[in-house]
Amino acid sequence: MGGMKTIIKKELADHFASYRFTIIFALIAMVSLITAYMVGWKIKTEMEGMASQSAFLLLFTLPGAMGLFSLVQFVAFFGPLVGLVLGFDTINRERNEGTLSKLLSQPIYRDVVINGKFLAGVVLITVMMVSIVLVITALGLIVMGIIPGIEEVWRIIVYLIISIIYISLWLGVAILFSILFRSPATSALAALAVWIFFSIIFPYSVSVLANNIFETVEDNPEAIAQRAKIVKVFILLSPQELYTDATATIIDPTRKSSRSIITSGAGPMESLSMARFSGPLPLIQSVLIVVPYIISLIALTVVCFAISYVVFMRQEIRSL
Repeated sequence: MGGMKTIIKKELADHFASYRFTIIFALIAMVSLITAYMVGWKIKTEMEGMASQSAFLLLFTLPGAMGLFSLVQFVAFFGPLVGLVLGFDTINRERNEGTLSKLLSQPIYRDVVINGKFLAGVVLITVMMVSIVLVITALGLIVMGIIPGIEEVWRIIVYLIISIIYISLWLGVAILFSILFRSPATSALAALAVWIFFSIIFPYSVSVLANNIFETVEDNPEAIAQRAKIVKVFILLSPQELYTDATATIIDPTRKSSRSIITSGAGPMESLSMARFSGPLPLIQSVLIVVPYIISLIALTVVCFAISYVVFMRQEIRSL
């Protein structure tokens, strides 16, 4: 246990002293704050005098600058970069510098090394996400002048937990490539390739394939619904889609399922205002809807880290 604490303290000190972590953390925090400020001001001006349930949660779900990203979508797309940056050279950097073999020559078990490095990354991700959410919440209080209710606070906490699991998954992916490849550049490129594939290429490919399969039945409502169902099933193989659907359902109590509902003929603020008169779901029901998504993210994280653990434990000492 003492060895684990030593590894975690060492990794945390290295990360906090790293310029790359400081840069990416500052970038994500800056974009999040700008988006939160713009969304908060939009809510304050367009919904002034209107009674709306869970209005504070709109701070996380409405798109910000130029309508590109909401805070939930921003973390879904760019959050994995934090995990990749923290883990792509976790093992191979020390291997190339010769410090890993010296570390393993000490009375420290090999599993303590890999466990400590992963836990240190999770701690750092937790600190980062909690800090950003707290600052955004404070900014929302100042700009909007709305105090969140107890259920809204709990929804934000659940959103925070899911976000930490999601980014930790990508940390596990980065650590795996750091073990498999000796070159940090190669492991970084491999991790980025996986992120780009599941975030951009895979959803687009599934949509194109489904459109080609059902291209001759565009006027058939049943075929259109079947196509949407097939697309949804395959897209859920992407961690980003699992995270987006889970957090969107948790942070927006008006969603009755993990699938988004498109309201035509009305603007975004009108649609949101009307939806909130239909009765929001209690938190426990929203959690029950997304439990399969949360379990899937946890399972992917555990499997990814388990593979890293097994590969690291089976490597020869002299090869490290």
